[in-house]
Amino acid sequence: MHWDSLLASSRYGHNSATDRNRTEFHKDYDRIVFSTAFRRLGRKTQVHPFSINDHVHSRLTHSIEVSSVGRSLAIAVFNLIRHEFPQELTEYHLGTILQSACLAHDIGNPPFGHAGEAAIRDWFKNNRNSTALQSLSDEQLSDFTNFDGNAQGFRILSKLEYHFMDGGMRLTYATLGSMVKYPQLAKFGFPTSIFNSEEELYRQSCRELGIKEVSPGKWVRHPLSYLMEAADDICYAILDVEDAIELGIIGFSDVRELFALLTAHEIDIDEEYKANQENFRDFLSSIRGKAIQNLIETVSKVFVEHYKIIMQGKLALPLLELSSAPPVQGIHYAKKLARKRIYPDQRKTELEVGSYATLNTILDAFINGIYEYFTVKNNGYRAERIVRIIGQQKIDSAENLAEAYHQVLDFVSGMTDNYATYLARQIGGLSQGL
Repeated sequence: MHWDSLLASSRYGHNSATDRNRTEFHKDYDRIVFSTAFRRLGRKTQVHPFSINDHVHSRLTHSIEVSSVGRSLAIAVFNLIRHEFPQELTEYHLGTILQSACLAHDIGNPPFGHAGEAAIRDWFKNNRNSTALQSLSDEQLSDFTNFDGNAQGFRILSKLEYHFMDGGMRLTYATLGSMVKYPQLAKFGFPTSIFNSEEELYRQSCRELGIKEVSPGKWVRHPLSYLMEAADDICYAILDVEDAIELGIIGFSDVRELFALLTAHEIDIDEEYKANQENFRDFLSSIRGKAIQNLIETVSKVFVEHYKIIMQGKLALPLLELSSAPPVQGIHYAKKLARKRIYPDQRKTELEVGSYATLNTILDAFINGIYEYFTVKNNGYRAERIVRIIGQQKIDSAENLAEAYHQVLDFVSGMTDNYATYLARQIGGLSQGL
């Protein structure tokens, strides 16, 4: 692969007008920031649903933080191997590409986080033999049984937001390629970043970027996607721990060794905690920057060390799996702590179980309503109202039932946690006040 094509500033769908004040990559960032899909992330779960603590992360704050780390990673890599990039490219161009990709990396996540993804997959698996799904081919159904917020994100960016079915956000190929973490079609299983319905769209992007299709429906990764993945891992590992501390799930004794590793033992954690009067927020603020800077330096060096194999499209592991430096050990420590103590938290688990019921109620009504709309001449009251909620023009533009179901999931996955809960209550016949 070559950077001249990998960093293509041409746009998916349409060309862009010249703007002397903004590069094409800055326009990508602006389009994502001002989109309604991005705005709705403010009311979507990161880890803890419906938290009443305003300091706990949402998908929106998480995405902004990932974009900040991603930008720094790209600039660090550029400064280490400046000679590898086109002469007209600066570190700030590269930083903005990755910043935009990171900003959009969770834009397709449904309500209730990963529990919402699982609920959608399970609904379609459990209803495979229902009348509404019987006519779908196995390949068409795999988009739903392997539903992934990553693939929904690519669909939003390339099809739905701003210019419906006409290029979507019309981002540069460089930004689109950089945010694709799992470059294989959904028919090959979960996780995936590409639904079968967007196969040709992604194939066109890869032709422009010079990304090889290793076998039909499977591609190598864009090199910048490794940095996007690392930025995401750094943020969620550290910040999931911060949220758990904020909510009282874990305490100082649980994280003392973790932060010693993240700061490479360069800070006396006990003294720093005392200096901040054992106030966790102040303590975390004082050492978070050092921890993230250590990780940026480590990951950028790992990228350069494996640069040749990355550019050949042969690196199989995430960058954070290729270093044993103390800050990286800290990330592994944080993930282990999250699996044991944070994710099994009782309140979180109870709300996730509730999210299953919420999304099951919505999908029961919407999928069956759309099936009725497509197959019955005289539609019932429910089918007509469901089509009206989603959008008559959008549903009528669907060429087949599978695409119509995609549009149901476009609507459902775009819901905030609050709206999904409200709508399920309305569908279930309960008043808003109950």
